[in-house]
Amino acid sequence: MAAKSSWAAFPHDARSFAYAGEGLKKAWSKLHAGDAEPYPDARRAATLLAAAGKAAPKGMEADSLAAALQDAWRAFHRGDFQVAYDAGVALGPIGASVAVKALGIHTTYLVHADEERLRRFEQGAKLAEAAIKALPDEANSHYRYAFALGRYSQGLSIAKALKAGIAGKVRGALEATLDLSPKHAEAHTAMALYHAEIIGKVGAMIGGLTYGAKAGEAEKHIATALKLTPDSPIAHIEHGNVLMLLHGDKKEDAAAAEYEKAARLKPLDAMEALDADYAASQLE
Repeated sequence: MAAKSSWAAFPHDARSFAYAGEGLKKAWSKLHAGDAEPYPDARRAATLLAAAGKAAPKGMEADSLAAALQDAWRAFHRGDFQVAYDAGVALGPIGASVAVKALGIHTTYLVHADEERLRRFEQGAKLAEAAIKALPDEANSHYRYAFALGRYSQGLSIAKALKAGIAGKVRGALEATLDLSPKHAEAHTAMALYHAEIIGKVGAMIGGLTYGAKAGEAEKHIATALKLTPDSPIAHIEHGNVLMLLHGDKKEDAAAAEYEKAARLKPLDAMEALDADYAASQLE
């Protein structure tokens, strides 16, 4: 389990990302503009408990679940990723959204050993898969699965990833996300990367015929993500990546401009601070 590993600490002062008390609710719409996660108040918690049924945490009522979810998300936003992960896992499928996001962001930026990264992303995909079974009508059950599995596949060779059918699973999960939440900016970003990465790896003709990957779809989805979240560092980073995957050196300057935008944006939480750090590192 990832929770038993050593977790590197968030490398910045996180005091401005604390969101204590009502601060979390007030900032929620901006903090979750990318993933469209609903604010976990008591009404939302009651809905989740009813939907999860036997998979819901035993003996927990709506008020206590709401408080637990809010505390888990506070931990995530301030960069206490292990605390957020453990708290989410303790809540079963209902806590999978925060658990997988905490595990995924920490692994993306603060874990460098390839074997450990693969193990963690695989664990995240398993948690999300359980959430899909328990909460199939939650957009982020599907999105967290696509995110974790997509990151896992990036650690494999393209031949292994394609042979395992991972591309189709990621696309299916992203389509399910967007069916449930059409304005899910991060799913639009991920769908853009799905199309662009396949074209970048196997070419436009094979990518189109075999996997339905199209440059026009990549451009459409990243444009939507940028429209929905113009102040999100990751949207600009991935726009730069899409440009490089589709056009190579011809769009190097445009991609660098996107990384510069990401690096200049003021982060709202620990995740965005790590996104901005990454963008700056690509310009060195």
